Amino acid sequence: MNISEMIKVLRVSTGAGILDCKKALEATDNDLDKAIDWLREKGISKAAKKAHRIAAEGLCDIVTDGNSALIVEMNSETDFVAKNEKFIEFVREVAKSALAAKAKNAEEALAAKSGNGTVNDLVVGNTATIGEKLSLRRVDLFEKSDNDIFGTYLHMGGKIGVITVLENTDNEEVARDIAMHIAASNPTYLKESDIPSEEVENERKIQLEATKNDEKLKDKPENVLKGIVEGKLNKWKKEICLLDQPFVKDTSMTVEQYLKNNNTNVVKYVRYLVGEGLEKRQDDFAQEVYSQVEK
Repeated sequence: MNISEMIKVLRVSTGAGILDCKKALEATDNDLDKAIDWLREKGISKAAKKAHRIAAEGLCDIVTDGNSALIVEMNSETDFVAKNEKFIEFVREVAKSALAAKAKNAEEALAAKSGNGTVNDLVVGNTATIGEKLSLRRVDLFEKSDNDIFGTYLHMGGKIGVITVLENTDNEEVARDIAMHIAASNPTYLKESDIPSEEVENERKIQLEATKNDEKLKDKPENVLKGIVEGKLNKWKKEICLLDQPFVKDTSMTVEQYLKNNNTNVVKYVRYLVGEGLEKRQDDFAQEVYSQVEK
């Protein structure tokens, strides 16, 4: 049996990935039985069996080092695990390793060195130890100049994470205020010019149809309806753009006005919400108990 065939057998019998199967064979001098045991000992086989599960809980973490900052989202299957101190320490280690490697995305982060292996090895090992599927979902790396400052904020123990860069300032309070505002208000874009034209046109069509179907407005002239639509469109733009939003700590001014008052501006930002857009696992405990009784 050649190496390719042995790898195929290992993959079928353990569910492990190609690279892990190759490592197992190298570590055991191509002894298939020992390779299977090696994968089980490393927890890789066990981890692979959890690949079908939904990991939509977890937490974010943010680490900074000089002019670099990095945010990660690590998913778990349950919120219970996400609150575990070992899981929290594990996510911090992943973030530090990713930052040290200047990883720009999850793929680069998984390949980053961590201890005697890689971040991917760390994820696989902790999946086996913790007993749930763990998944590094996303990573963003931020760089700034010496004249700029990072604003970072973690909310609800890491359920929401924000990094922002403010230019030409060293005011930590203002930077944190903006990060907190982003966490609370969830802007989609920095400024109006960032909104894609096709998205604007789609919203215009939606507002036009909604206005035409409004019983109170159906007898209004076409030019009046268009004016109402444009008014709604402008309101929508202000709601989704950071600079136009009312500042959460003082709604009498916009974020842009607050920044101008402090002689700075937002260069860029990112906001993570754990599990955003992912399907949450729905446990049917009655069915689970029933299935155990049936066995």
